[in-house]
Amino acid sequence: MSDPKVPQNGETTEEKTKKKNSFVQRVITGLVLVTLLALVLWAGSWCFALVASLCIAVAIYEMHGALTARGHHPVRWVCYAGLVLSLPLMMFYSARAMIPVMVLLVFCVLVQVMRRQEPELEDILISVMPLISIVLPAMCLVGLLDTQPRSLQLMLLIQVFAIAVGGDTFAYFVGSAVGGPKLCPRISPNKTIAGSVGGLAGSILMAFVVGRIFAASVPGLAVPFWGDLLVGLIGGIAGQMGDLFASLVKRHCKVKDYGTIFPGHGGMMDRLDSVFFVAIVVYCYRVILLV
Repeated sequence: MSDPKVPQNGETTEEKTKKKNSFVQRVITGLVLVTLLALVLWAGSWCFALVASLCIAVAIYEMHGALTARGHHPVRWVCYAGLVLSLPLMMFYSARAMIPVMVLLVFCVLVQVMRRQEPELEDILISVMPLISIVLPAMCLVGLLDTQPRSLQLMLLIQVFAIAVGGDTFAYFVGSAVGGPKLCPRISPNKTIAGSVGGLAGSILMAFVVGRIFAASVPGLAVPFWGDLLVGLIGGIAGQMGDLFASLVKRHCKVKDYGTIFPGHGGMMDRLDSVFFVAIVVYCYRVILLV
């Protein structure tokens, strides 16, 4: 006879209990984060900009910490400088400031690394990576605050998080229920192709629902329904790429999570990895199709 504490699928009762507790913890933490996000969005532009900048600064710190623990020597200050510059420039001047600021920051990285006693090309690449994967998306996210009217600004900001969170949530439940072949087993062993398809469907659905709610409730807000579907599709793909990219960096650095700020969710970077890539897509959607 088999041990009653060990089910036929090989998973012990203790493991099932641990998995259930972890799931409950993730749900509670997720609900708290969604509530806080709603309050920050309701508070308005400056409140959102400051809170977002603080969270992004923590994400930068976490990524630099992981890279440093792996033995790399990134130039840290350029990311924080870019974050500080992005607030006034993107909100009050013009999105055209994005390119010269990024170029200036890359030049600063080049100068500092090349002036080291032992300059390494790898240190330049490692230093530029957070600029592209965190600071550039941060500029796009802050740049959405320049959108007028306020109702359109709010819709786009909500779509950023709805696409990312909807994709993650649908991917988790569909992947757990269906299983099947793995998506990128060498990067993220738990992600499946079915989960990826479900996550993409979730991103499209959430973008469409948010867009239609605003279009129906705000007079004069002309947002095409096909635009919601398009930004949901491309944003959903980008969000999954951001998640996989962050997982690849973690695997390279040999860490499980970037931090332990959020119980069951890891660190700030673990929560914002897909949001960063979605923010770029939504910002491009705004400047190209909603001018």
